[in-house]
Amino acid sequence: MHDVSIWSEEFGAVKDAPILLIMGSMSQGVLWPDEFVGRLVAGGRRVIRYDHRDTGMSGTVDFAAEPYTWEDIKDDVYRVLDAHGLESAHLVGHSAGGLLGQFVAVERPERVRSLTVIGSSPLGGGEGRVLMRALTGQPQPEGSLPEPTPEFVAFYRALMAAPPPEDRRARIDGMIAEQRVLHGTGLPFDEDAARRLQERIHDRARDLSAVANHRLAAAAKPDFEPVGVLHRVKAPTLVVEGSHEPAKPGHGAIIAERIPGARLMTVAGMGHTLPPEVHEELAAAVLAHTAG
Repeated sequence: MHDVSIWSEEFGAVKDAPILLIMGSMSQGVLWPDEFVGRLVAGGRRVIRYDHRDTGMSGTVDFAAEPYTWEDIKDDVYRVLDAHGLESAHLVGHSAGGLLGQFVAVERPERVRSLTVIGSSPLGGGEGRVLMRALTGQPQPEGSLPEPTPEFVAFYRALMAAPPPEDRRARIDGMIAEQRVLHGTGLPFDEDAARRLQERIHDRARDLSAVANHRLAAAAKPDFEPVGVLHRVKAPTLVVEGSHEPAKPGHGAIIAERIPGARLMTVAGMGHTLPPEVHEELAAAVLAHTAG
């Protein structure tokens, strides 16, 4: 295991039921909105969020000298739980954080009180290969997961072909453009709020370019996700998908089908981000799911 520092913070009373929030690939923990976190705390939960390695204020790695895989990023979940003195917690994962939550629930069920998966794909479903085939225009084999929306694919194709931004303003403008695409078309997009968020993301990062190491980690072991194991998830599971999900449309229903007893919840208007309009509904669902 790499000796890399992981930044985390917690809110609420130590006596309250713990929720560990796991954000997606290349994403900082503060992408869990403060208002959403506050609603969970007000509902009587101890809430922890953290920056993945190579994001935000966590440690960065010289990948050429110390390569790692998504297995290591998954093991960081245990490190955060241990650092906060938790034998188990309710796991809430967004996007790739949902994949990590599924993996932990399969691998170490005793550490997962409940699982909530938001805007994610099924563990072992080959989501990364589906995305790369979509971006490169390759046909999808029969039985593959549903592709991202055409707007999503067009944006990331253009992004892959564009030169990197040269200054802070250009980087933040690009981050806002990406957030707009991920936001989807179901709710109004607040560009001023997006700029405040992306400025925060930009300025608190130790090394903004280090997030690219997550792609290298995926390439180092592309089949890290075990296949055909979701039936082994014992934790009560809530699967959440936005009605306007652009990145992983329809993936939530597949997760819910594969995990015994899982419940699927569709949030009207939501895309692949967590805008203020969905905080109340989403927090209420998580509080209900983690009660008892």
